[in-house]
Amino acid sequence: MKMPERIRLANLPTKIEKLERLSQELGKNIWIKRDDQTGMEVSGNKVRKLEFAAKEALDRGCNHLITCGGIQSNHARATAAVAAKLGMGCTLVLRGEDKEDREGNLFLETLMGAQVVFVTPEEFENSLDEIMEGLKAQIDLDGKKGYILPIGASNGIGSFGYLNAYNEIAAQEKELGFKFDAIVATVGSGGTFAGLYAGNRMDGGMRDVLGINISSTAEYFRERVVELLKEMKGYMEIPFEIEKEDINIIDGYPGLGYALSRDEELQFIKWLARLEGLVLDPVYTGKAMYGLVQEIKAGNLDKYGNILFIHTGGIFGWTREVRGRI
Repeated sequence: MKMPERIRLANLPTKIEKLERLSQELGKNIWIKRDDQTGMEVSGNKVRKLEFAAKEALDRGCNHLITCGGIQSNHARATAAVAAKLGMGCTLVLRGEDKEDREGNLFLETLMGAQVVFVTPEEFENSLDEIMEGLKAQIDLDGKKGYILPIGASNGIGSFGYLNAYNEIAAQEKELGFKFDAIVATVGSGGTFAGLYAGNRMDGGMRDVLGINISSTAEYFRERVVELLKEMKGYMEIPFEIEKEDINIIDGYPGLGYALSRDEELQFIKWLARLEGLVLDPVYTGKAMYGLVQEIKAGNLDKYGNILFIHTGGIFGWTREVRGRI
């Protein structure tokens, strides 16, 4: 079965390494796939999705990418970088207020020429589709052609980025000489999990794919993953039945909510950084890895001997406000 075409933008394959000291602490083999090293400006998991989405945009004759996210969205920064690299325009709809002292992803986005439109949390929640469609209409009127990407590039075409990543993991397992019992990924918009889940099912369900949601609820994301899998079927035959009950997302770790950090989460990130020389981010991977470790300590994952955690990036999300608390 042939997947949709992609533009090669990321540094792939990303390496898999064992977290030796964490494994000793937990009495379990914990491995990590370094998708934080897919690049510099495009670092993280979003570029895998953008390889497929940007190719579709170009194939449709589009020359301007429109997307959305939080004020420190990794996806927004990656989209700005991809647009600049491909000679396309870029407009970002960000939830939050403009600040004179721009930092982190927001600084990088404007550095790379993206136009930023700030909206209130209420507008983002209730009117986002209308806002982005309105921007596209104006861009089209100006003689360009816009292509709208959803939050996190999590749509059917974008999710193929992590079906491709699953195939990459399967090839790396042959080099390692064993199969992982479980692959664990942060669930923030659903596309990364959907792609990994699809790849595993197409491979005969050789291992469990586990998600840890860092916003909303597990039930919300099960519904979202089903939608994404159905969208993927519109691009290629996916030879398995979609059963929502088979989608394993571990709830309980959004904490205070999206991009809001509890002290115990930040202290965990600090502890792990000093234990392994590994930097996670406070919005996505920090919360998910914290959840994974808590689940292991509680004995909920005892059946798994070798666990692979996907490091989806996010290092630019360390803003001055968060840094001051650690």
